Amino acid sequence: MRNAIYRLWMTTLIITLFAPCLYAQKATNPIIYADVPDISIERVGNSYYMSSTTMHMSPGVPIMKSNDLVNWKTVGYAYDTLANIDAMNLTNGKNAYGEGSWASSIRFHNGTYYVSTFSANTNKTHIYSTKNIEKGQWKASSFTPDLGDHSLFFDDDGKAYMISGSGDLRLVELKDDLSGIKLGGTDKIIIKKANVPSGGTGLGPEGSQLFKIKGKYYLFNITWPPGHVRTVIIHRADKITGPYEGRIGLQDLGVAQGGLVEAPNGAWYSYLFRDYGSVGRIPYLVPVKWVDGWPVLGTNGKVTDTLDLPAGKGLIPGIVASDDFTRKKGERTLPLVWQWNHNPDNSLWSVTARKGYLRLTTGRIDTNFLTARNSLTQRTIGPVCSGTVSLDISNMKDGDFAGLGLLQKNYGLAGVKITGDSKAVVMINASTGKPVEAQKIPLNQKVVYFKAECNFTNRKDVANFFYSLDGKTWIPLGTQLKMAYTFPHFMGYRFALFNYATKSIGGSAEFDFFHITDSI
Repeated sequence: MRNAIYRLWMTTLIITLFAPCLYAQKATNPIIYADVPDISIERVGNSYYMSSTTMHMSPGVPIMKSNDLVNWKTVGYAYDTLANIDAMNLTNGKNAYGEGSWASSIRFHNGTYYVSTFSANTNKTHIYSTKNIEKGQWKASSFTPDLGDHSLFFDDDGKAYMISGSGDLRLVELKDDLSGIKLGGTDKIIIKKANVPSGGTGLGPEGSQLFKIKGKYYLFNITWPPGHVRTVIIHRADKITGPYEGRIGLQDLGVAQGGLVEAPNGAWYSYLFRDYGSVGRIPYLVPVKWVDGWPVLGTNGKVTDTLDLPAGKGLIPGIVASDDFTRKKGERTLPLVWQWNHNPDNSLWSVTARKGYLRLTTGRIDTNFLTARNSLTQRTIGPVCSGTVSLDISNMKDGDFAGLGLLQKNYGLAGVKITGDSKAVVMINASTGKPVEAQKIPLNQKVVYFKAECNFTNRKDVANFFYSLDGKTWIPLGTQLKMAYTFPHFMGYRFALFNYATKSIGGSAEFDFFHITDSI
């Protein structure tokens, strides 16, 4: 009896001590607490590859890899430059904020990887292909028109299709070389007023993703019925041309838009995303069971907090990473976590002109942060994060402004302004949509440090800026930035290293490092 009681006591103790640890070994939603929207996933062998939307950023259409659907690393981009036009170059008063390239589709077919996207700036559908998705060069092709929110699909008979549109969904057959719509091929509306399953009103179905599973075709779309959250609808058919029958696939927390993926062990998941305030649109996974030939998403119609998948190891350094700008022989000039705000002028930046520093040199006169070229960015991450830079202002000129920003329409900046022979630490707060100089402090040294702390917990969406004269003691700077996800930019906030001129060109700002942490 005594031994039995002892064993029971020990079992209870072990469960009490280790149950939290065992629980923590499971993956949790969101899978990526950062702006990775419009995701499309393809599994090849034991590896998963994901494409996403970064719109006006350069390079564009990021490609990420995972071996477990949870821990992701950026391995490349489909293109360096979408188009060399004013809107993408931030020239002649034009910009591509909220535009550029949108929802992509990633596919693997006959030994080749394909990523397709579309752009209202070019009015084209773009297709990129490569044999080696991680190290190979991408071949680019494009055609008109721009097939919005399309799904690229290769059928078993070798034919290639795209489904696109909003409301009425259109199926077009592509030429064998994917260089355009096939003349005389299939071209028809396969589902008219496709939001009928969710009530027939509100946002017309968009974000198509098509799959063929056990001989049936499954089409995923997003709708937004009045009085409800963003909703997944699913249509299925025996033929790609229809007829299709539809139903609601998921209506919980606004988690929607995506598709299906099967794990090597036969488990199914739906990958989706959620609008989550100023951090952006964040990816979720929900378990899928098959019932009567339909994929049933979630558990009792709900998005689960945990998943029977390995625990996430954090977004650093796979999605975001610190950088000391020191490059060894053979290393990339810029790690893949970095993207430029619009196409850069590559003659005006360098990580080799001064060893261990990023140098941003001005080449034109700009009036504000949003029009400035060559701002180098990384995503912010949730629930909290901080970004820190060291800035050497020795070679800045009169009228120059350089530092660390949080990029969105309602931006915040902490930096150094040069006015004549004087220097000042300045914080700009554009919470209202209009930039306001919140604080200005005289500066009498050549190196200064800046930090931005972001809090996205429960959509708190606030950021605070700091400066330091020694990199150790941090002094609050300016006023708190109230961050907001705006539709003109349509992107989560990003850390941005910037330098622009307001009087004369040729000045340079030199950044010794950028450090990012998942704490504040």
